[in-house]
Amino acid sequence: QVQLVESGGGLVQTGGSLRLSCTHSGLVFSVNTMGWYRQPPGKERELIARIFRSGLTEYADSVKGRFTISRDSAENTLFLQMDTLKPEDAAVYYCNLSPPIRTYWGQGTQVTVSS
Repeated sequence: QVQLVESGGGLVQTGGSLRLSCTHSGLVFSVNTMGWYRQPPGKERELIARIFRSGLTEYADSVKGRFTISRDSAENTLFLQMDTLKPEDAAVYYCNLSPPIRTYWGQGTQVTVSS
């Protein structure tokens, strides 16, 4: 059974940085398109960044230039470097394939940004 595990969230001040990680033991990240998603309070979950098998990356306009998605193929880990955080970035962050597989959703990791 696939279980994605996200970590690295926390409380940070506006303008600060966090690095999120996503791991999984049974899914090879490097051969799949992987994405980072987030769900702010009271809103729908949205895709904010993805990395293709080729290594090409795409970002939502809301995070472009501030967030960087990457992967470590050897460690089978997906990362999201988040810089210049804003209060509107506060959400639960998830990783999954892109497009996502419903049964793969993990618990997510909470990011809180204080103003």
